[in-house]
Amino acid sequence: MPRSKKGKRGRGVKNGLKGESAASDDELMSDILSHYSSASESTSVLEEGTGGEQVDEQTAQEETEDKLKLCIDNLMDKSAKTRLAALESLRLAFSSKVLYDFLTERRLTVSDCLERSLKKGSGEEQAAAATVFILLCVQLGGGDEAEEGFKILRPVLTAILNDNSASIVARQSCARALGMCCYVSAAEDGEDLIKSLALLESMFMSSYPNREGTLPTPKPGSSGLHGAALQAWSLLVTLCPASRLTELLDLHLPKLQACLQSSDVNYRIAVGETIALLVELGRDIDEDFEVEDSESLCECLKSLATDGNKHRAKNDRRKQRSIFREVLHYIENEDFTEEKIRFGIESVYIDSWMRRRIYDAFKEILESGVRHHLQFNPLLRDIFGLGAPLILDASVKANKITRFEKHLFNSAAFKARTKQRNKVRDKRADVM
Repeated sequence: MPRSKKGKRGRGVKNGLKGESAASDDELMSDILSHYSSASESTSVLEEGTGGEQVDEQTAQEETEDKLKLCIDNLMDKSAKTRLAALESLRLAFSSKVLYDFLTERRLTVSDCLERSLKKGSGEEQAAAATVFILLCVQLGGGDEAEEGFKILRPVLTAILNDNSASIVARQSCARALGMCCYVSAAEDGEDLIKSLALLESMFMSSYPNREGTLPTPKPGSSGLHGAALQAWSLLVTLCPASRLTELLDLHLPKLQACLQSSDVNYRIAVGETIALLVELGRDIDEDFEVEDSESLCECLKSLATDGNKHRAKNDRRKQRSIFREVLHYIENEDFTEEKIRFGIESVYIDSWMRRRIYDAFKEILESGVRHHLQFNPLLRDIFGLGAPLILDASVKANKITRFEKHLFNSAAFKARTKQRNKVRDKRADVM
């Protein structure tokens, strides 16, 4: 999945409106969402008929950008409440719209503000800043600008993640940020990849059983941190060359199997999905790949797939059974339940554990905006092999390709990009 890097632009300009806001922080956030909602409705569908007034998109865009500039300015406010409100407004805006042109000119200003929040803010502010930084990297499209920002903020994210006295929610957010930002902005840098993998490993490996095979008693909140680190790590594993993958499989698969007995349902699910992903990657390397003590693994998976423990919440039991049925079917029969994601007039097919891990990572950060980004964000379209964004006009609708043809195209493009990237990574096997 090679992603072309955009040429470097000029250094960012510190744009931002000075002075006091006439509206409250809540009103500002509401206004931004309202503008993005109306702009999305007016541009994402083909208007029919000749009656009615045309929306002045240029005016709406200018008004929205003015509000975003004010949010950026508010990131430097002395009030923690104002900064938090600004971070939340930017999170909602960045996840719901593609803003490359707007952010390219202001990326250094935004990065500086996020760095300040990460260094000096409360745990809640640190968590919010790390999340906005992920979205900034996604917005910048994985080019030189995003890579530059990641190199600047990676030491700060690392420091918070390693700080046992830091807020758990902040550490979880920083773990996700290290995984996502490394994936989208520095994936072609072998040194960044190996450092991020090692750091994330150090987080979740503390959940591994001791020499006697006993799982440690989790500290309050630690299971959430372990799960976030494991999911971020598994995303980066999809970038590893075959030589590195073999080492990771030997090291982690046996330990992860033991973690299926964890007392935390969300961590058990993260472990199960990671096991399925690692097995899939192992089978991609060697079609005869087999899991050590597969009978024991399958018995454990069957138990989790039929768990009726009344002490667990009903929704937790349902979610666990569903996930582990899928994992079990894949381990036993290589059977994966395909999912189709529709957006606009297009669809993307999730037909492998690797593809699901990548999609879920973007869905977690973009939330309901993931479909908009699949439709218009060149980074996501490149990752999923969708090509350039479609021009929505009558001729495109009239010549829409069949669902099967699109499925073949998406799958072929995704696999071709993966193979091409793996060739590049294999040349760096000695670095890994």
